Amino acid sequence: MNTQNELKDLKVNLKLKLATLWTSLMFLYIYVDYFHLYMPSKIEDIQSGIVYKFDITQEFLLTALVSLTIPALMIFLSVTLPAKINRFTNIIIASVYIPFTLFNLAGEVWMQMLFGAAVEVTLLCLIIRYAWKWPRIEP
Repeated sequence: MNTQNELKDLKVNLKLKLATLWTSLMFLYIYVDYFHLYMPSKIEDIQSGIVYKFDITQEFLLTALVSLTIPALMIFLSVTLPAKINRFTNIIIASVYIPFTLFNLAGEVWMQMLFGAAVEVTLLCLIIRYAWKWPRIEP
């Protein structure tokens, strides 16, 4: 057997796996919203002060920013929080973001939005699964 051509499978730290899942989620989250702008009349709606059925206000924009800030911070927190708090935080935040992601499908839905939401929910489920199965210290 020629071991010279075999590749070593490197183990990835669980915290790094969680951080990369949150990073992937953030990219999708932002790009689904960005591609939404390509839909007919969406830019005109924004210019007239409306997103979906909501008026664009300071409170609306603050809420939108908070909704982006939480998963963005989870990238950092997944790497730095202690294991017990990390596990709990990842499970809770990912669980809250699943219905939030599905809520974003309210109104007119195009295929790219369904695809993005399906992948986002899959990533959130993976975050929950990895955090749920966090390795325990053997007694």
